[in-house]
Amino acid sequence: MLVYDYDYDYDYDYDYDYDFENSCSKSISETVNGSHNFTIKGYSLAKGMGSGRYISSDTFTVGGYEWAIYFYPDGKNIEDGSMYVSVFIALASEGTDVRALFELTLLDQSGKGKHKVHSHFDRALESGPYTLKYRGSMWGYKRFFRRTILETSDYIKDDCLEMHCTVGVVRTRLEGLKEYSIHVPPSDMGHELKYMLESEVGCDIAFQVGDEMFKAHKLILAARSPVFRAQFYGLMGNPNMDKVELQDLEPSIFKAMLLFIYSDKLPNVHEITDSTSMCTSTSMVQHLLAAADRFGLDRLKLLCEAKLCEEISVDTVATTLPLAAQHQCPQLKAICLKFAAANLGVFMQSEGFKSLEESCPSLLSELLETVAGVDENSSLQLNRKRCSNSILGQDQAADGAVAESANANVKRMRRRF
Repeated sequence: MLVYDYDYDYDYDYDYDYDFENSCSKSISETVNGSHNFTIKGYSLAKGMGSGRYISSDTFTVGGYEWAIYFYPDGKNIEDGSMYVSVFIALASEGTDVRALFELTLLDQSGKGKHKVHSHFDRALESGPYTLKYRGSMWGYKRFFRRTILETSDYIKDDCLEMHCTVGVVRTRLEGLKEYSIHVPPSDMGHELKYMLESEVGCDIAFQVGDEMFKAHKLILAARSPVFRAQFYGLMGNPNMDKVELQDLEPSIFKAMLLFIYSDKLPNVHEITDSTSMCTSTSMVQHLLAAADRFGLDRLKLLCEAKLCEEISVDTVATTLPLAAQHQCPQLKAICLKFAAANLGVFMQSEGFKSLEESCPSLLSELLETVAGVDENSSLQLNRKRCSNSILGQDQAADGAVAESANANVKRMRRRF
């Protein structure tokens, strides 16, 4: 038997110095919200289109996705027998498992504020936000409102319905620890420059426009407009001039142009004219577009084009179309032609059409080509419908009636030439 006798005498002296580095992060889930107003004019004419058929709003963008409102005048379900109207919000772009909150509001048009609201916002959700799996997925109500009650309610006024939709797309982001942060306010350079214009501090040039005098700064004008730059500092310019007289320009239009030059924003018509002025917003913007083209203010010109596009109607298209052609605005011109072609019957009965016919016959030729193109597309779509679904006989007849109406208008225009 072996016996081991161990006699250890160890003297350990360890000095551990631990250096811990702490870090942290946080995950933040929040919604990116956006809203859209959808107005349906001629509600009584929309009835009878059949269950499962809908009227769609224009698409709108929220959280990087396209959305649209679908209104079913005769309901989404055939089994409901057109007893209800249905309303849905649909994902109109490609997306997978898009999580979102929704709110649909049918507006009370009596002024009493008794709106019909269905909302995910401001309330606890048992199963969380609604998930849309793919393009075409929808959230809404098959039995949104009983039709008989709706048609006798304050939600319809002058045969018109108004809806407000809000979408909140859920976004999740990861944030690390920020030990220090400094808030940087948005730029106020435009505000400061506008103050310089209004206070006339340092002004070195005066403009006589009609009966009014405007003071400004040559350097700022030259920096913004190639026309002013050439006039003051070009080879043939005069940097010492202190007064300029401008012809063929309304004082209010020149004032609006100056406000844009200093602020880089499209001025509000109420900033320019007094409350008694009869000048409409559309008329003001049309004149401002011409001034922008005259002085080489490309951004102002584009802002005016966008504004005129928003305000296009049967009453304004006859004046906006020749303006767009004269000042080389191809996008606005194309939009005017498409609008006039789509509303040809009403447009041809307007005073604006008669004026356009006398002053710009070449534009009527282009309008005729646009109408022919629209008519051709309508015929192609009609043929596709006939091939794809023989059950929709009534819809095909209706489409055929529309096509025949368009053809009749085209023939009327051709006879005028």
